[in-house]
Amino acid sequence: MIRPFCIAALAVFTIILSPLCHGALAAEGQQVDGIAAIVNGDVITYSQVRGLSAPRERLLRSQFTGEELAKQLKAAREAALKDLIDRQLIVQSFKKEKFEIPEHFVEDRVNDIIRENFGGDRNTFIKTLQAQNYTLTEFKKDETEKIIVQAMRGKNIKLATIIPPAKIAEYYAAHKAEFTVKEQVKLRMIMIPTHAAEGTAAAQKAVAEEILGKLNNGAPFESMAQMYSEDSTRDLGGDWGWIERKTLAGPLEKIAFSLPAGKVSHIIELGPNYYILKVEEKRGGDTPSLAKLRPEIEKKLMQEESQRQQELWLAGLRQKAYIRTF
Repeated sequence: MIRPFCIAALAVFTIILSPLCHGALAAEGQQVDGIAAIVNGDVITYSQVRGLSAPRERLLRSQFTGEELAKQLKAAREAALKDLIDRQLIVQSFKKEKFEIPEHFVEDRVNDIIRENFGGDRNTFIKTLQAQNYTLTEFKKDETEKIIVQAMRGKNIKLATIIPPAKIAEYYAAHKAEFTVKEQVKLRMIMIPTHAAEGTAAAQKAVAEEILGKLNNGAPFESMAQMYSEDSTRDLGGDWGWIERKTLAGPLEKIAFSLPAGKVSHIIELGPNYYILKVEEKRGGDTPSLAKLRPEIEKKLMQEESQRQQELWLAGLRQKAYIRTF
């Protein structure tokens, strides 16, 4: 006896189906077809794999070339094949349990697609399918399987409604670094090189000390940088703008990020140069509270739990199935 599938199960998930777009359902190029996998006797073809991976492949071809492109295309096709195998297992499970989808569900979905993507013109829709060597029967079969997959997921994956507070706190503690706003300083710098001539180092050190004295007596840092600095930001008054850690050499970074806002450093000798730093402003480095992040963490943990349940369910289907890939 065939059981009508519980309509409530279909309502668990909003059925979101990809709109039909020209070329998305057709394989790229004219390639010889063949068997990509067998799932409990049902065949998945290479053309099906290429049809599913085609949109992703077009994007990859615009981003990569050569060996890296070949690597990315292979990964995209492997992912598409895995998705098709999982879909076939879900559809087979649906049939095994003798469920069925009311025919009007598929018809309603097709009509929605025609209305939303073809202005309600059924003839244009049919011609688009024909241009892609795709029959209406094949299209309806694909849409039926998509509905089945969503319905079966709704039946077999129970969404978590409450995440224990202790688990949220544990996640927050373990991922604090991810939530911490990057620490930045707004920096100005004066660089005085020692040059290579003998005796120049002492003279340049004296210049640096004179500059620091003027700064301590209220001279504008910007003006001092324009007059004396010899790094690439001289014309900008030594302005490095907002910088993050790892931007400067270690000793300079340590001093820059330890200086209070508005303060000027002492003379820093590093390699063949002398440096004077001023931190104008500081920002970041703080972590939002657990209370503020709780909704975001709870949502993420619920998604992870849903994904975990889905993978366990699919793993069970795979374990009982005969699957052979080619």
